[in-house]
Amino acid sequence: MADVKGASYRERERSITIDTAGDEPIIGTDVATGADLEPEHELMTINLGPHHPATHGVLRLLTTIEGETVTDIKPIIGYVHTGIEKSCEDQQYWKAITFVERMDYLSYYFNAAAFCMAVETLLEEEVPTRAQYLRVIHMELNRIASHLFWIATAALDIGAVTMLWWGCRDRDMVLDLFEMSSGQRLHTRYFQVGGVFEDIPPGFERKTREFIEAMPARLDQYSALLDRNEIWLRRNKGTGIVPVEQLLELGVTGPLLRAAGNPWDLRKAMPYSCYEDFDFRIPVGTVGDNYDRYRVRLAEVRESLKIVEQALDGLPEGPWITSNRKVALPPRHELATSMEALIHHFKLVTEGFRVPPGEAYVPIESPRGELGAHVVSDGGTRPFRAHFRDPSFTNLQATSVMSEGGMVADVIVAIASIDPVMGGVDR
Repeated sequence: MADVKGASYRERERSITIDTAGDEPIIGTDVATGADLEPEHELMTINLGPHHPATHGVLRLLTTIEGETVTDIKPIIGYVHTGIEKSCEDQQYWKAITFVERMDYLSYYFNAAAFCMAVETLLEEEVPTRAQYLRVIHMELNRIASHLFWIATAALDIGAVTMLWWGCRDRDMVLDLFEMSSGQRLHTRYFQVGGVFEDIPPGFERKTREFIEAMPARLDQYSALLDRNEIWLRRNKGTGIVPVEQLLELGVTGPLLRAAGNPWDLRKAMPYSCYEDFDFRIPVGTVGDNYDRYRVRLAEVRESLKIVEQALDGLPEGPWITSNRKVALPPRHELATSMEALIHHFKLVTEGFRVPPGEAYVPIESPRGELGAHVVSDGGTRPFRAHFRDPSFTNLQATSVMSEGGMVADVIVAIASIDPVMGGVDR
C-alpha cells in the first residue's frame, strides 16, 4: 500500500489517517509488528475545516503532518457553491450586477466594476470622466475597507483581539460613506453600465476628507501595536515564504506577489478608469513572508488614501452616467415630459438593453489581485456566458507551498495572510 501522500483521494478522505512512510504502514487498529512499533516516520492526515457555512470562506484543508510538521496540504473548496456565474445567464445585463457583487462581500465594487467594464467594452460605450473618478473613489475606499477587515481577522486568528475591534471600527467609517452615496452598506449596486447610479450627495466629500485625515494616525496605532508584539512578530516573520518565481508560475497576483518583491499592479501596468491621472506608489516587500504581506497591505491603505484625496481634488464636473438612453435609464424628471424617455424607460426595465455579439475580458486590480470579467454576448439582452477570474481561487494554490515543511500552527497564519474571505472560490 502506498504512503499517505501517494494514496488515492478516497483513501485520503478519511477524517483521520495514521500512517507511516515505511514499507508496511500502520492503518487504524491493525496489529503492528515489532518493526512497526518504531517507524521511521509516522504520518497523520487530518482535516482543518470546513467551518460552519455562516463563516466567511468555507475552506477545507486536507493536511498530512509528521508530528508538528506539515508534509502535505491540499485546499478543498466548493462547500457553499452559489452558481452565480450560471445565474447571470438568466438575468438581463443590468440585473446581473446584483449577482456579481455577492461573489465577494468585501470587495463588491470591484466585481461590479469588472463586469460593467466588460459590458461597456462590448457596447463600445464611453463612460463620462466624472463617473470614472467616482468609481475610483469608491473602489479605493472599498480596498481600504477590505484591507482593514483583513488585518482585523488575521490578527484575531493569531490572537491579537484588539485589532479586531480597531479594524472593524475604522471599516465602519467607510461603510457609512457607502451608505451615504448608495443607500446601502454592503452590495450597493452603485456601479451601472455606463457610469454610476447617481452623483455623490451633499456632505459626502466632507465626510470622506474627515476619514482621510483621521486614518493615517489610526494606521500608526496599528503599527505601534503589532510591530512591538512579540507573538505577532514571531508568528509572521520568516513564515510562509514563497519565492517570487514560484508565485508567478502559480499565477498568484496582488499583495501576495508584491510582498515577494514584484511590483505588478494593473492600476500602473494597464491603467483603467483614469488611474493614470493619480500619483501613487506600489508597495513591495523584500522577503515574501507573512510579515511582508502585512506590511504591504498596510502601505496600500496609505496609498489608497492618497488616491481618494487626489480624486476628490480633481473631481470634474459633468454627467455621472452615459447619456445614451438605450443603455442607461433616463432621469426621472424626463418621464413626465418626454414620451421618448418613457418608452426608453419601459424597454430597459422590461427587456433590458441588447449587447452586440462578441466577447470581452477586462482585468482590474482588486484587493486580492487580478480580478477579471469575461463576458460573452450572443446579441441578446442576457449574457450568453459570464466567467470571472477570481484572485482568491488562484492564490489558494500557494497554500501548500507556504505551509509544507513548516509547523502546523503556521498553516493558520498562512491562510490568514492569503485572504480574509476567500472571495469567489465558491461562486
